[in-house]
Amino acid sequence: MDSAVEAALRAQIIEWIQQRAEANGGFLHRHELLSYRTGGRDLPLIDYSRGIRNPSGFSSTLAIVQSAHGPYDDAEDPEDGLLHYAYRKGDPDGGDNRKLRNAINTGMPLVLFRKETPNYYTPIAPVYVVDDVPEERAFLIALDESFRYMPDVRHLSEPQRRYALRLAKQRLHQPAFRTRVLLAYRTRCAVCELKHGSLLDAAHIAPDSSEKGIPTTPNGLALCKIHHAAFDQQMLGVSPDYVVHIDRELLEEVDGPMLRHGLQEMHGRTLTLPTSPRDHPDRELLAARWDLFATQ
Repeated sequence: MDSAVEAALRAQIIEWIQQRAEANGGFLHRHELLSYRTGGRDLPLIDYSRGIRNPSGFSSTLAIVQSAHGPYDDAEDPEDGLLHYAYRKGDPDGGDNRKLRNAINTGMPLVLFRKETPNYYTPIAPVYVVDDVPEERAFLIALDESFRYMPDVRHLSEPQRRYALRLAKQRLHQPAFRTRVLLAYRTRCAVCELKHGSLLDAAHIAPDSSEKGIPTTPNGLALCKIHHAAFDQQMLGVSPDYVVHIDRELLEEVDGPMLRHGLQEMHGRTLTLPTSPRDHPDRELLAARWDLFATQ
């Protein structure tokens, strides 16, 4: 395949993935990825059984899957913010690794799929293979094309390292958090039960800037965008017994139907919780957040 044709096809695929994921709420189902078609032919975007997708005719890898508990030892390095993607075991010079290695030379963008729960994937794209580290039996994957032009990605300067870590938080942690939370809440707002994934966010109970603000489901609430904004602005609070409260002054305002139906009528409702108790909001985190709301 001509390199210009391949680059255009990759751009088309990445655009479709991003649009489809956003419509769902930030993720795609395995079936969607396996049933992708273009130009009248099937072009699965993930492999049926492996964590790497190398379509026939492509000069380099199209997509990789990050699995924390699978057969590969993939890990984001907390020191450099880059993903260390393990060689395919038992075949260091085989086709899969060869096409990943070739991506360093071609500069072709890849898609990173994070498998958060069985059958559901958070896409991060584009990403780039920027180095091969044989002593680790791993490739370095960067979240920004600028790393391709850095002279030594194995030894980043302090500003470069801070930039990489900030990118990892924005492009890896936050999307993955949204996927986990929305799937736990079955893609519906915990307050009003709106079910349109593109209109839903994962709200942190303890801010992600705080020590307790880790991106786990018990520190999250699936909220529609208006209720997320109201929660962040202390116009909406959730007590540790999972009851929704609206700010007293807001309850007394007279305005249009959005205020009345969207906020005031939510006062006193009980949150719609995830099916699994392990995903329920942490009551201690809610209590700390509730104190801020109740004492304002």
